[in-house]
Amino acid sequence: MTTTSTLVERPTDLRKTQKSSEAAYQKDARIGGGLMTGAEIFIRSLEAEGVEIVFGYPGGAVIGIYDTMHRLNPTFKHVLVRHEQGGTHAAEGYAKSTGKVGTVLVTSGPGATNCVTGIADAYMDSIPLVVFTGQVPTKLIGNDAFQECDMIGVTRSITKHSFLVRDVRDLASTIKKAYYIAGTGRPGPVVVDLPKDMLMASAPFHYPTSVSIRGYSFVQKGNAQQIKLAAEMIQESKKPLFYVGGGTIISGAAEVLTRIARYTNIPVTTTLHGLGSFPENDPLSVGMLGMHGTWFANKAVQNTDLLIAVGARFDDRVTGKIEAWAPHAKIIHMDIDPACISKNVPANCPILGDVKLVLEQLEPLVEPKDTTDWMVQIEKWRTECPMDFKRDGKLRPQEIIRALRDKTGGHATVVTDVGQNQMWGAQFFTYIHPRTHITSGGLGTMGFSLPAAMGVAFGQKGGGLPVISINGDGGVLMNIQELGVAAAHKLPLKVVILNNSYLGMVRQWQELFHGERYSHTDLSTTNPDFVRLAEAFGCVGLRCERPEDIQATIDAAWEVHDRPVVMEFKVIMEEKVFPMVPSGATTDEMITASEEDIN
Repeated sequence: MTTTSTLVERPTDLRKTQKSSEAAYQKDARIGGGLMTGAEIFIRSLEAEGVEIVFGYPGGAVIGIYDTMHRLNPTFKHVLVRHEQGGTHAAEGYAKSTGKVGTVLVTSGPGATNCVTGIADAYMDSIPLVVFTGQVPTKLIGNDAFQECDMIGVTRSITKHSFLVRDVRDLASTIKKAYYIAGTGRPGPVVVDLPKDMLMASAPFHYPTSVSIRGYSFVQKGNAQQIKLAAEMIQESKKPLFYVGGGTIISGAAEVLTRIARYTNIPVTTTLHGLGSFPENDPLSVGMLGMHGTWFANKAVQNTDLLIAVGARFDDRVTGKIEAWAPHAKIIHMDIDPACISKNVPANCPILGDVKLVLEQLEPLVEPKDTTDWMVQIEKWRTECPMDFKRDGKLRPQEIIRALRDKTGGHATVVTDVGQNQMWGAQFFTYIHPRTHITSGGLGTMGFSLPAAMGVAFGQKGGGLPVISINGDGGVLMNIQELGVAAAHKLPLKVVILNNSYLGMVRQWQELFHGERYSHTDLSTTNPDFVRLAEAFGCVGLRCERPEDIQATIDAAWEVHDRPVVMEFKVIMEEKVFPMVPSGATTDEMITASEEDIN
């Protein structure tokens, strides 16, 4: 029996052909040129877009891209992560710290689905990402081919937009649109699904210099009449309060916000994502509000007569029982997303637009205010329930965060994970710069901090502020593999593990609301030796078990500049995060630390 097959004819001197082909492509202009394969168009498009770094993991569906990357541009900045979820979180950290669009490249099937958590996280927190996913050849789509997955369907509800490239001639323009959509308006993730045959097919290459997408638009400047109304409401108020969210930082509005607040003498409270938008060492700062916010911030919200919401969305972690929230306040709400305005709380003065531009329009219309009595009242509330903790010779996480703050003077980028460590990081580190507090807010993703901190460090290109990753012992293990990447690239991360041998936040709820039934939250018998684990990844490992050794441990970590340092702090098991608003309760029903907890 004779079997026949169609073969691709191979040149007699493959190396000579490759060299001549590469030389020909080098003659092409970066923005426009001759015939190229889809893989070559992909690389040249990212170069033309100015992409600085790609976090990725190769596989069969995108192997052509990786081969082309090596052949056309061996210096192309690509970071091989150890898990695709880690790659998306790294891209998030890069995007949040730099304000640029993060880029991810993964293969089809499980490579793509491993990115789903990171994509959802970016969508919830308005982080600009473009995630390129490999796909089976177009003729096999829908046939349950090996490593096929409908990524358009999977990610439809967690992206700003998704593209499936069906014609190689559309590839360059699709990439341009993806970056434009991800980074404009309210930012968010965009998925571009790349069938393998589109990477092998050829087409002329031209990278667009501009984008026009029918139906995609957003308002930049605010309505002049609404801004005038806002200025009048501010002038008439007696107890005004700025409520500032992450949109303020995204839009680059922190500087103008700070000017207006200081000029008008209006106090400022921020959300978790708004930390750093207004310096917390300023007397007008009342810290973070919400479920684990300060007592005095929440009391101010409950008593203000005018709440000026800037780039915030009135989420449930801020408001608690929404019917009883800010009962005496008129609302000014500035946001670029029309779907957010009046969605949860009706606004008396809605202003649609980029909040930086809106604030710049508002600035010349406001006047200084005498808020002395209002600030005196806020200070009384601050005195009644300060942010403090018990000092009894036991190793407590709040003291560690304070020591990190003192070490850096607040001049550091802090990337927290999710759980108790996240709240202590928000409460006890003083944030004075925008883009220096990075965390997973909307989705609440454990395992976020370590890879995101890695992305921050890459974005700083070897300079910038110290990068501190704060973790619990539960969450850090979810993406611990990225320590190997950080070590390989000699990133001087300071990785803090607050090890209480429990899933701490769940344990806290079990103690307070579930009769102390600690169901499946005890990690004491399963945790690894974190110091030895750090050393196995090529990092420095340090352990601290006594409060008197905190400073020496931190000082030792700061002496290391050529690799990550993992600092394990064996904190007490029973420590809880206070204040807290129980789920479904009003902010007037905050549980605060008892006197015996802090004395």
